Amino acid sequence: MAEDRVNPMWIHRVPDDAVDRALAEAPTGVLAGLRLAVKDNIDVAGMPTTAACPSFSREPSQSAMAVELLTAAGAVVVGKTNLDQFATGLVGTRSPYGATWCPAAPELVSGGSSSGSAVAVAAGEADLALGTDTAGSGRVPAAFCGIVGLKPTRGWVSTSGVVPACPSFDCTTIFARSIGLAAEAVRQMIGYDPDDISSRRRVDRAFQPARRFGVPLPEQLTSLDETQRIGFDAAMARARSLGFDVVEVDLTSYFDAGALLYGGGFVAERHASVGSFVDSGATGLDPVVAHIIGSAGEVPASRLAADTVRLAALSRAAGEIWQRVDAVLMPTVPFHPSLAEVEADPLGVNARLGTFVSGCNLVDWCAAVVPIEVEALDRPVGVQVCGPAWTDEVVWQAAARLAGEAYEPSVNEGAAIAVAVVGAHLSGQPLNHQLTDRDAVLLTTTMTAPMYRMVLLEGAIAKPGLLRQNEGGVSVEVEIWSMSPQAFGEFVDLIPPPLGMGSVVLMDGSSVHGFICEGFAEIGATDISRFGGWRAWLAGR
Repeated sequence: MAEDRVNPMWIHRVPDDAVDRALAEAPTGVLAGLRLAVKDNIDVAGMPTTAACPSFSREPSQSAMAVELLTAAGAVVVGKTNLDQFATGLVGTRSPYGATWCPAAPELVSGGSSSGSAVAVAAGEADLALGTDTAGSGRVPAAFCGIVGLKPTRGWVSTSGVVPACPSFDCTTIFARSIGLAAEAVRQMIGYDPDDISSRRRVDRAFQPARRFGVPLPEQLTSLDETQRIGFDAAMARARSLGFDVVEVDLTSYFDAGALLYGGGFVAERHASVGSFVDSGATGLDPVVAHIIGSAGEVPASRLAADTVRLAALSRAAGEIWQRVDAVLMPTVPFHPSLAEVEADPLGVNARLGTFVSGCNLVDWCAAVVPIEVEALDRPVGVQVCGPAWTDEVVWQAAARLAGEAYEPSVNEGAAIAVAVVGAHLSGQPLNHQLTDRDAVLLTTTMTAPMYRMVLLEGAIAKPGLLRQNEGGVSVEVEIWSMSPQAFGEFVDLIPPPLGMGSVVLMDGSSVHGFICEGFAEIGATDISRFGGWRAWLAGR
């Protein structure tokens, strides 16, 4: 009987009496008294890290940064959870420790690769659980297990102490039974980590609640089975009843980006991460995982280089939808396979499960999965809400409303202010010291939305003037700097006319403070828009 089986969610379980003592002695903190499960590709000091491969096992002396921050907030680690070996899979069956299954339907898979973490939360054996997400591993099992899964903006939560899968796209994620608890856990984990090459400083943005959802075109939903169709239709109906505008958007670029992760050159990162171990003939390897990682070592460098260029173009194209919508609502998975279906076609089923999730990290979106209860269904269906990088709180609030949860976003009005600079304030340019003298930090280099002209402003120090256009504009390269509110006020006082500080729209549709130019300045000025940026003009003048 299925109910007589033990769902193999744990690889290493802390004894109950030890957990009870730790809970009683837990330090004061916002997560005090909460039980934390940790996916076993994430280090916990004093416990083995196996990545679901016994011969890979190691016992780290230091916990992953995410674990350290959660336990510092009072959470108590209760064990290490099962996973698709080396986080390679979306099914939860690729483990020598056993195939996990959906708690609500034991004949169906739990989803993976963060299988044990999701099952532990759904079964009530943990209040919180850490997972990872490269191609959907922190979202698919949340959907199948009827719980919340948050995938923060890539680089916001450290991946130090995590066995890498594809380091360019790996994220540390969280599972819980509510958005509120999951979001609080993420807040405890965030922070720049100088030891993590993928760590990024947050770009702070003014909080604006989502009002308009984009949903895939009808022809992009044909892969849904009846259960997922009913669930997604219910989610769209609920969104409309809550006052959201729901509009169709073309997500072709998003889907094409997702196809690059395993169908292109980026899979080579899996071999770079653990390929030498797999190729050594180690014991305990799952045959499907060994095949995927071993084959990844044969990807030519030219393929990876070509896909890197293609991904940049696809990411830019995908980001254009943020001109029309605040968030994207879409299914998490097209269907929920059985254990038998996965066994019969392990690669094909897994590939189908990635349809709606694989592109998210590649195009730099954040995401939340929440269950949608439908009376006509015998189990919840998890739907996915996505937004551009650094709009996590917007996404969480929108997802919570869909799930019927009261959620108040945490908005720090004293947070650092992001500023876009376009000319003489760029790194290495003559006025850059006006930023660095005020301890401003360079966050990133990016492009504006294609709605600007750039003209040359002559003077003792030449500068560009950025003018917004109703039509016929171009994208212009900008640097995004972060500074304190006080420093921002001092900086604005230094800006001479015809320049001023206004709002600049970026390629992903978000807006930040930035230099703008009064219209009269373009009279007689040389148009240098075709260069696409000040540095390019300097190089080509």
